Amino acid sequence: MEVTATAIKDLRERTGAGMADCKKALTEAAGDMDKAIDWLRAKGLSKAAKKAGREATEGLVSSYIHAGGRIGVLVEINCETDFVARNEDFVAFTRDVAMQIAAMAPMYVRKEEVPADAVEHEKSVLIAKAKEDPKMQGKPDQVLAKITEGQVSKWLKEICLLDQSFVKNPDKTIEQLQQELIAKIGENIKIRRFVRFELGEGLEKKKDDFAAEVAKQAGLS
Repeated sequence: MEVTATAIKDLRERTGAGMADCKKALTEAAGDMDKAIDWLRAKGLSKAAKKAGREATEGLVSSYIHAGGRIGVLVEINCETDFVARNEDFVAFTRDVAMQIAAMAPMYVRKEEVPADAVEHEKSVLIAKAKEDPKMQGKPDQVLAKITEGQVSKWLKEICLLDQSFVKNPDKTIEQLQQELIAKIGENIKIRRFVRFELGEGLEKKKDDFAAEVAKQAGLS
């Protein structure tokens, strides 16, 4: 598979590795971006990976209030120095993440935070649903469990912030944006925690396509 200059540039932005290393990684991974990133990390060539273990105790608490005060978000994002906390790219990232939380309502920052019992509950619900599907009648439980694995994975991506597609650019996840910023700025960056409030949450109300509304306000539709 031919490795394009665009793919090399994208991998460099995401990892901070050298152009030659990025080209070799993509070649070794047959063009698969995620496998190329893993290859660079395994070889110790990803600058973003090297910085990931460093302490990040500075940063910002950023907010996003949707027009009319209907949705409010506070998010804490850490970096290593107060100098970077004032960096224009870092500040823009915190605002984008706050908007993402408002639009997509994640429940957790990362998969590791999802309680095991919540995952098991979701699996059991999906298996029960599959059993009601006429096409799945007579299938053994282990087969149904295998079928629902993909659905559970999709569910985790929907509720975990880092795995969500960025509302302003669905081709990238929030984690990819974070890794690109780490490589660009040269410091570890970590989304630590967030809280999201929605007016009348839990009450009976009309459901709106808020993600589309946010995208419209951002001039993306």
